[in-house]
Amino acid sequence: MSQFVHLHLHTDYSMLDGACDVEKLVSRVQELGMPAVAMTDHGNIFGAVHFVNAAHKAGIKPIVGCELYVCKKEDHNIQRTPPEGDTYNHLLVLAENEEGYRNLVRITSEASLHGFYYKPRVSKRFLSEHSKGLIALSGCLKGEVAEFLTEEKYEAAKQVAATYRDIFGRDNFFLEVQDQGLEQEHKIRRDLHQLEKDLGVPLVATNDSHYLCEDDAHAQDVMLCIQTAKSIQDPNRMKFHGNQFFVKSYEEMGRVFKDSPDVLSRTVAIAERCNMRLEKVSSPFPHFDVPPGYTLDSYFEHVTREGFSRRMEALRQIADRGGLKHGLADYEQRLSREISIIQQMRFSGYFLIVWDFIRYAKEHNIPVGPGRGSAAGALVAYSLGITDIDPLQHELLFERFLNPERVSMPDIDIDFCMNRRGEVIDYVTRKYGRENVAQIITFGTMAAKAAIKDVGRAMDIPYTDVDRIAKMVPTTLNI
Repeated sequence: MSQFVHLHLHTDYSMLDGACDVEKLVSRVQELGMPAVAMTDHGNIFGAVHFVNAAHKAGIKPIVGCELYVCKKEDHNIQRTPPEGDTYNHLLVLAENEEGYRNLVRITSEASLHGFYYKPRVSKRFLSEHSKGLIALSGCLKGEVAEFLTEEKYEAAKQVAATYRDIFGRDNFFLEVQDQGLEQEHKIRRDLHQLEKDLGVPLVATNDSHYLCEDDAHAQDVMLCIQTAKSIQDPNRMKFHGNQFFVKSYEEMGRVFKDSPDVLSRTVAIAERCNMRLEKVSSPFPHFDVPPGYTLDSYFEHVTREGFSRRMEALRQIADRGGLKHGLADYEQRLSREISIIQQMRFSGYFLIVWDFIRYAKEHNIPVGPGRGSAAGALVAYSLGITDIDPLQHELLFERFLNPERVSMPDIDIDFCMNRRGEVIDYVTRKYGRENVAQIITFGTMAAKAAIKDVGRAMDIPYTDVDRIAKMVPTTLNI
């Protein structure tokens, strides 16, 4: 069993910076015989669920963390404290338990919502209020401790390290020592060991891993050029010096830190302390208040049948003209079956919530789309006014949307007017609570042709050559 665990590592969720594919990462860690690995992407925990699931599948303990951007001003909020002239430093934090993970969520959310200025920044004050359950490491050369040491300001570095020790607790803060072959890292090594003696804060070794193998250094360098819109020939561009920012084995780390093996074994001790678990939410829907005398199921059935009776008026007119493909009895039978399945699957509250905010939009003249996706196959959705498509008239199957034999969360795609959709979001937030409302993120990936063109620009290859190569890629591969 390896006596080293990677605690400082960037996956591809560190956008156009980290080049560690999550699936390949856990396979590599498994191959190296390491019992655990941490994910510490820049300013976000976007990949937490993906990473945790992949690690568990591979039999590896996942440690969820983040490399935070800590601003030097006391208040990170850009509304209260203009950020101009402020600088930030890196700080590594790891979730030791569920409380730590919740605090990590709060910190990264706060940094993005209120502290974002080029980077999602957070203040030491906010960290001190949400530090429980977190283990902190002082960071790379961009960390505040290392930065002061590089500037030969030992006392300032000592004071900052003591501050972080007080914020996180004596046993929860570590001095991070790295060696990717950089001159500055060698320059501050002795001072880091002196800080360990002066403050009683242990040193722990990390490798600032941004790609899996040494051979990936060039590819990651090109990716950085794409991120910063620079040419690989530009001498002033951002770049990683050397090719040692990869997921090293215990033996490789042992050769680098052969004079201080304790800094390696401490990584295992820290990993053993981190036992955060991500549990599936048992009841993911916000509470929906029903009128007195109703249960969630009975009120759902009440508003569904009430809505269906209004639809029936139009259906009878179509039937009178001979334009209805199915008899009205078929509608009644289908509706009863759908209501029963939805109640059985305990999704009554979900439909009521969607019905509620669509009703709000229509009452306030906010345009709503007629419906799309598998939800259009639900007569219940048609009855509630969630969709305006008659599923029987168009021979659409309810089972494509909900199937009791394959229980999965319902997903209703809704289109609101782009100019007023914010009003609907505000309404939902006010009614159900800010803590129960979130907007999703979409990660774009480079298709084959686009990747070739971006790499060509970064490498200063003439456009005609790049375009000719891109056109040789079959369309079927451009996915």
